[in-house]
Amino acid sequence: MHSGSRLRQEDFAPRIAEHPSDLIVSKGEPATLNCKAEGRPAPTVEWYKDGERVETDRDSPRSQRMLLPSGSLFFLRIVHGRRSKPDDGSYVCVARNYLGEARSHNASLEVAPLYYLGEARSHNASLEVAPLYYLGEARSHNASLEVAPLYYLGEARSHNASLEVAREYLT
Repeated sequence: MHSGSRLRQEDFAPRIAEHPSDLIVSKGEPATLNCKAEGRPAPTVEWYKDGERVETDRDSPRSQRMLLPSGSLFFLRIVHGRRSKPDDGSYVCVARNYLGEARSHNASLEVAPLYYLGEARSHNASLEVAPLYYLGEARSHNASLEVAPLYYLGEARSHNASLEVAREYLT
């Protein structure tokens, strides 16, 4: 009897252990959509954008999208323009092994405009903003706020939260 042809007791169908989160990213910047799947045998992971399979470096060495060993999708630089297929859209990660498949929650990737005017707020939530220029105010109440623009004009506040600001110039 072949041990490979029968179901082993310790084998189990894939499940998503870490779902991707929505992202707002500047054009040309790197980004990562996280996904972690468990299963035995270890599942293969594929990503789909708006229902179509995402081409990664495993399909084409020149791809700007890399499938990481963890199953996460890493973008070397976010593409948004007429000449190439834009990266913004709705993404889902699918993990498969011979016992079945598991699908992550949908995660949206949005490309931030070059100029983002106004105010970004988060109440009891996580907010990630990475525009080139951010004019206005970023606030967080009981939340995590990450702001990584080149220039940040305004104020950054955090109440009972962690605040990480990485920028070249703070005025």
